[in-house]
Amino acid sequence: MPVFHTKTIESILEPVAQQVSKLVILHEEAEDGNAMPDLSRPVQAVKLAVDNLIKVGYETIHNSEDQILKQEMPPALNRVEEASVFLIQASDMLRTDPYSAAARKKLIDGSRGILQGTSALLLAFDESEVRKIIRICKNVLEYLAITEVVESLEDLVTFVKNLSPVLTRMAKEVDTRERELTHQVHREWLQRAIEQVKQLTPALISGIKIFVTTKSQGGPGLEEAQSNRDYVTQKMSNEIHEIIRVLQLTTYDEEEWDADDITVMKKAQNVIDGKMKQAQDWLVDTQAVVGGAGEHALRQILEDSLCIANRCVNPEDGENITKTVSNIESMINALCELRQQGKGNTPQALSLSRGIVQMLRELQDKCQKAVTASERSGLKKPAHTVGGKLEQAQRWLANSAMDDKGLGQQAARMMISDALKVAEGLQGPKRAEILQLCNEVENLTDQLNDLARKGMTNSPQARAVAAALSQKLNQLKSKMQDALVTQVADDFMDISTPLKMMSDAAMTPFGTPRREENFEEKARNFSNHASKLAATGRSLAKSGGCNDRRTVEGIQTCAQQVDDLIPHMVKAARIVLMNPANQASVEHFDLLKGQWTENMEKLRGLIDEAIDTAAFIRANEEGILQDTDRTEQAVMNLDAPGIVNNTSSIARRAHRILQVAKSEADNSEDPQFVERVNDTINDLRNTIAPMVQNAKILAQNPRDPQAVGGWRGANQQLINAVGRVRQAVGDRANHQYPPHGSDFPAPPDFSHLNISDHGENAPPRPPLPRDTAPPRPPPPETDDEFEMTFPAPQANQPIMMAAHALHMDVKQWSSRDNEIIAAAKKMALLMARLSQLVRGEGGTKKDLIDCAKAIAEQSEEVTRIAKGLAMDCTDKRMRTNLLQVCERIPTIGTQLKILSTVKATMLGAQGSEEDMEATEMLVGNAQNLMQSVRETVQCAEAASIKIRVDSGYSIRWTRKRPWYT
Repeated sequence: MPVFHTKTIESILEPVAQQVSKLVILHEEAEDGNAMPDLSRPVQAVKLAVDNLIKVGYETIHNSEDQILKQEMPPALNRVEEASVFLIQASDMLRTDPYSAAARKKLIDGSRGILQGTSALLLAFDESEVRKIIRICKNVLEYLAITEVVESLEDLVTFVKNLSPVLTRMAKEVDTRERELTHQVHREWLQRAIEQVKQLTPALISGIKIFVTTKSQGGPGLEEAQSNRDYVTQKMSNEIHEIIRVLQLTTYDEEEWDADDITVMKKAQNVIDGKMKQAQDWLVDTQAVVGGAGEHALRQILEDSLCIANRCVNPEDGENITKTVSNIESMINALCELRQQGKGNTPQALSLSRGIVQMLRELQDKCQKAVTASERSGLKKPAHTVGGKLEQAQRWLANSAMDDKGLGQQAARMMISDALKVAEGLQGPKRAEILQLCNEVENLTDQLNDLARKGMTNSPQARAVAAALSQKLNQLKSKMQDALVTQVADDFMDISTPLKMMSDAAMTPFGTPRREENFEEKARNFSNHASKLAATGRSLAKSGGCNDRRTVEGIQTCAQQVDDLIPHMVKAARIVLMNPANQASVEHFDLLKGQWTENMEKLRGLIDEAIDTAAFIRANEEGILQDTDRTEQAVMNLDAPGIVNNTSSIARRAHRILQVAKSEADNSEDPQFVERVNDTINDLRNTIAPMVQNAKILAQNPRDPQAVGGWRGANQQLINAVGRVRQAVGDRANHQYPPHGSDFPAPPDFSHLNISDHGENAPPRPPLPRDTAPPRPPPPETDDEFEMTFPAPQANQPIMMAAHALHMDVKQWSSRDNEIIAAAKKMALLMARLSQLVRGEGGTKKDLIDCAKAIAEQSEEVTRIAKGLAMDCTDKRMRTNLLQVCERIPTIGTQLKILSTVKATMLGAQGSEEDMEATEMLVGNAQNLMQSVRETVQCAEAASIKIRVDSGYSIRWTRKRPWYT
C-alpha cells in the first residue's frame, strides 16, 4: 500500500495516481455501455516511463550493497513490469473491441499494479536509505558502549577523535532526513532527539574526563564520577535509540501523544531490542565488570519490560511479563554475586548466564506480542489533558445512548482523580471547593451510570443529570486551572537560589565548621525544590487547561529532564566538595549547572505560555498582598528575619511579573498594546528598588515609625504599579476584533422606567391597520441544511465519526461572514459522503474519486483562509501555532486523493487483504485530516481576537446561540 512519509514519495505518487484515476473513471463509464476510447498513446507513454523506472531500479540494485534492498526491490519491479504489460494488452484488445470486458479487467488490474508497484518500489528504496542512517547511528552506539574502558586522558583523546566524525555525520544525516519527512510530528521528534544528543555530547566528554582524573588521582568521589559518566552515556544511547525508532516510522495518527500507552510501549520495545546484544555480550563474557555498561543494559531491558507490562490491554500478558522479569532479576543478582567473588567461570555461573540469555529471548518475544495485541485492540484511553478529558466526557453526555466503550465516563472519573491530586497541594477554601466539586461530580456520574444500567439514558431525569454533570465538570476544570496558576506563581517565584546555595556549599574551603553537614542540607533543599518544580510542571501539563500538544509535551519532557538531572547534579557537586582542587570536577559541575539551568528556564518559559498571563499576574498580585500582610505582622512582632523574607518574596514576585509582562509585549505586534504594557513595566521596575531599600532600613530598626511609613509608602506604590500592569495585559484579552459578543448584547436596564403621573401629553395614536399585510421579513440565515443533512454516526463507521467530531465543533458557529467555518462545514459533509462511498452505500468509483478531490480542494481553501488570518494576527505564538497546524492539511488532503484512487482500483478485489489494507489507510488518513481541521478552526478562533485593527478583517465568529443556553 502507498505510504507518504517523505516528500519525494508523495511528489512521485501524486501524478501517477491522477493518471490511474482517469483510467478507473473510463473503466466505470464503459460498464454503463460506453465504448472505451483508444488508449494507445497514453499506454505507450506509461510503458516508456516504466521501462526507464525498471532500468534505474536494476542499476540501483546492482550498485547497492544492501542485501535487503536486493531482495525486496525485484518483486516490486516485476509487478510494475507486469502491470505495464497488462495495460498494453488491454489497449490492444480495446482497439479490436472497445466493449471488451476482459480488456477492462486487464486495464483495472494494470492500473492497480502500476500504482501499488511504484509505491512498493519507492518504499524499498526509501527503507534502504533509512538503513544507511541507522548504521551510522549504531556506529555511535558502539562507541558509547566502550566509554567504560576509557581510563586515561590519552584514551579520552583517542575516543573523542574517533567519535566526533561519526557523531557529526549522524547529526547531518538526521537533519537531512528530518527535512524530507512529511509528518510534522516525526520531524519534531527527530529534532528533539538530535538536539538532546548535541547537548549531551559535551557532558559525556566532561563526565569521562572527571572519571579519568578522579581515578588517576586516587581521590574520593570515584563512585559519583562513574555514576555521572554512565548516566550521560545511557541518556545519549536512549536518544539515539529514539532516533532509530522514529526513522523507521511511516505513518502517524494526528491524535497520538508521546504519553499514549502504545507510543510508550513501542519506545520501550525499541530500547529492549537495541540493548539486547549488549546485554547478551555481558552475560557471555565471564570476565565482564559487575556494574558496567552491559549490566546497565540488562537492567534497562527489565525496566522497560515492566513499562510494557503496566500498559498491557490483556492483564495476563502483563502478569506473564512481570513474572519473567522477577525471575530474571533474581538470576542476575545471583550471577553478579558470583562474579564479584571471582566465580564467574564456575558451572553455576555459566548455567545462570545461559539461563538468563534464554529467558531474555522469551521476555523479548512476550513484550513484542503484548505490544502487538495492545495496538490491535484499538481501545481508546482518556486524553492526557484535563481539556481533552472534558471534551470526551461532554461528548458522552451529549449522546449518552451511544456506546463509547465507557470512555466518556472514564474521562469524567479521571478528572476527579486529577482534581484530587491538585487539591493535595492546597489549603483553606480553595481546597474545600475542589473537594466539594469532586464529590458532586462523582455522585452525578454514579447517578447517570445507574440510569444507563436501567435503560433510561434518554429519560428526562437522565438528561437533567447529564446537564448538571456537564456544568459541574466545567466548574471543576476552572477551579483546577485557578489553583494551578496560583501554585505556579508560588513555586516558580525563584528557580535559582537553591542551586546557588548548593554550589556555594560545595565550594566551601576545607576546615570550615560543619562543612559536610551544611552541604548535605543544601543538597537536600535543592533536590526537594527541583523535584517540586518538576512536579508542578507535570501537574500543569496534565490539569492546567492547555490543549496544545507541543506545549504540553514540551513541559513534560523538560520536567523529566530536570528530574533526571537532580541526583547527578548533587553527585557532581559532591565530587567538587571532595576534590575542590580538581579543575575537571569544577568544570563538569559548571557544565551540568548550565544544562540544568537551561532546562529549567525552558520549562518555566513553556509554563508561562501554557497559562493565562493576566491570571498569573493576578495570582502574584494576591501573593504580594499576602506577603505584605505577613510583613506587617513581622513588624508588629519586631521580627527582622521575617521582614527580610517576606519583602524579598514581594520583590521576587514583582520581578516575575516584569518577566511575563515583557514576554507578552515581545510576543505582540500590536503597537498600542506594546507601548501600554512597556510603560507599566517601566513604572513597576522603578518601584522595586525603593521598596527593597526601605525594607532593608525597616529590618534594621522595626521600631522606627519613619522606617515603617517609608516602607509602606514604597510598597503601596509597587502594589499600584502591579495593578496597572495587570490591567494593561488584561486589556488585550478583553479587546476583541471584532467583538464576539456583539450578537448577544446585555438586556436593557428597565429599572428607571415608569408611568408618568404628571399629565404629559400622550404620544400620537398609530394609524389603523391597512387592508394588506406588510411584507414578511426575510428568514434569518441559518445552517439548518447543514444540521439536517448530516447523518448520525455509528460505532463501526470510523470515517463518519471523524467527520461528526468536526461537525460538532463547527456547528456552534454561524457560517455567515466566516469563510473558514463554511469551508470546515463543507469538509465535514464531504467526509461523511466519503464514508458512505467507501462503505459501498451508493455512488460510483467516479463519485469516490471526485469526493476525495473535492475534500482536497476544501483542504487548500481552509489552509488559505487560515494562513491569511495568521498573517493578520498580532500574537506571534498564536500565529505560529495556527501556521503549524494548517500547513499539514494540504499534505493530508493530497494523500487522501491518492488513497481514494487506490481504493477505487480495488474493483474485483473487494474483501482481499489489499482492499482491507487500503481501507484501513484511508480511514487513518481521513481521521488525521478531520483532526487537523478541528485544530485549525480552534486556533483560528483563538487568533481572531488579536487581529490588526487596520487589517480589513472580515471573519465574524458568531455563536448560533449563547453558550449558556
